[in-house]
Amino acid sequence: MGPLRLGLQYVLSFVFIVQMYLAMAVIGLLFLPWALFSARGAYAACHSYCFWVIWSARLLVGLRSEVRGTPPEDAVLIAAKHQSFFDILLIFSALPRGRFIMKKELTWTPILGQYAKRIGCIAVDRGRRGAAIRLMLAEAKARHDAGGQLIIYAQGTRVPPGEKRPYKIGTGAIYADLGQDCVPVATNVGVFWPKRSMLRMPGLAVVDFLPRIPAGKPVAEFMAELEQVVEARSEELLDEAGFKRV
Repeated sequence: MGPLRLGLQYVLSFVFIVQMYLAMAVIGLLFLPWALFSARGAYAACHSYCFWVIWSARLLVGLRSEVRGTPPEDAVLIAAKHQSFFDILLIFSALPRGRFIMKKELTWTPILGQYAKRIGCIAVDRGRRGAAIRLMLAEAKARHDAGGQLIIYAQGTRVPPGEKRPYKIGTGAIYADLGQDCVPVATNVGVFWPKRSMLRMPGLAVVDFLPRIPAGKPVAEFMAELEQVVEARSEELLDEAGFKRV
């Protein structure tokens, strides 16, 4: 990409980001009366916002997206690779009743935090470690009967393409405690939507729902299998996207 084209891409990226946050405010306020009285309204708002960002990313910055595999509709644990805000939107848009395990700080943000509470997201204070895992397990079990798809980012944070981070034991603890199947999710989104950068690049961003890992496996075996399948598939998707490793 030449300097002129790159400069234009930065301008388009800025326009995209501004309208993305304006859309969050507009959609959040429009759906607020319904969302206050019904989780269904909150889900409708969140899905509408996801579809808007996905559509506007394609229109403004040339970032196309694709969901592969079979997104689950039953009550399962989803353990995903996390590279940017965009994979959050792509995963959520593909699920009927997704809810995230998320860092506590996000619940304080205007609009996003309130809607996260309405759809049953579980907030975790990452600084408390052992206490945070115990609280996370308690909340996950308390909301188990609500069904839906509980989404956890197995590495606990965004990890840029090409970097290696350990998979957190909290994922294994929830898998064992809830006794549900786990659907791993791989992605290459970070190639086009980098961490801590305004630039949004054109291309095809993919999230891939992989075959289920059945409930009931020993935690160590589950964690090893989860990391192997997610990392291997994510590497394939990075190659598909033309990612250049250092």
